[in-house]
Amino acid sequence: MAFWIASSPHNHIQSETSALMRLVIYATLPGIFAQWYFFGWGNIIHIALASCTVLFAEFSVLSLRHKKISSELFDGSAILTAVLLGISIPALAPWWISVFGALFAIVIVKQLYGGLGHNPFNPAMAAYVMLLISFPVQMTLWQPPLNLMSFDLNFQNTLSTIFTGYTIDGFSTEQLRVHVDGFTMATPLDTLKTDLTLGLTTSESFKSPIFGQHFGIGWEWVNIGFLLGGIFLIIKKAIDWVTPVSFLISLFFCSLLAFFISPDSSASTMFHWFSGATMLGAFFILTDPVSGATSTKGRIIFAALAGLLVYLIRKFGGYPDAIAFAVLLCNMSAPLIDQYTRPRAYGHQSEKK
Repeated sequence: MAFWIASSPHNHIQSETSALMRLVIYATLPGIFAQWYFFGWGNIIHIALASCTVLFAEFSVLSLRHKKISSELFDGSAILTAVLLGISIPALAPWWISVFGALFAIVIVKQLYGGLGHNPFNPAMAAYVMLLISFPVQMTLWQPPLNLMSFDLNFQNTLSTIFTGYTIDGFSTEQLRVHVDGFTMATPLDTLKTDLTLGLTTSESFKSPIFGQHFGIGWEWVNIGFLLGGIFLIIKKAIDWVTPVSFLISLFFCSLLAFFISPDSSASTMFHWFSGATMLGAFFILTDPVSGATSTKGRIIFAALAGLLVYLIRKFGGYPDAIAFAVLLCNMSAPLIDQYTRPRAYGHQSEKK
């Protein structure tokens, strides 16, 4: 009888691992549905492209490594990576963005380190950061909500734009990003950050039609969708509630303090919660058992640090959203956090000097 020493996740029963992965994938459906409703078919197409790519990449690498293909290929971890990556990519990004990102996530970030349970970084977020740094133009092709667009973006036009850069009628990606009044639009986080650098106040920036009545047309509902999915995972005990709660509280207090100090140049706490990828990061990224901290105290520190980093990068960094960068930085700090938060063994006594 062999005794195996392995890193997290410590769930080695294949059927239970695949069931857990399927549960997490199902929990993303409300957020994906909100993305489809407000922004069209783009992210669903990228999820499909990334899913096909990760299965091919996983099969190829497992074959080269002489691993059991059937068990590891269909454990659901690769598909979950594809779903998270497809959600994060701009809907109008070209097809090769999701393909290249999926290959990088599986071959480099996951399998190069030994496969599931050994990767120090979250594969989807590592791939997203790689794409953002390498292809900044393609990774900033965020479209306005469908009701603010000048052109019709149905399934056929979306598919044509992703694969050719133009709709069936010949409209380019840049033309599709134009508001009905004739100016190019960006995400709520990007719009606010740009306006603040131009000297506008927060209240003046919020007059942009992209914000709507609340925190960004469509974006608030996308975050609510992922929030509902995250609550479902907590109820099913698929994730530990400590991590998302610690992250959201940390982000809440950082943004609240900044808002009290300078309300004209700081967005509200609810804006930070319901914009960008906040809820996706809180419930689906930071809760990754492989690349996060292990102990309860460690998870609290890990997630609180992520909340602080998200606010600092959003406020002072060069990128509007900061979830992926914060996650990778916290992944790097996870071993150190574990070292100082590791529970002591029963009966342990400290050495007396």
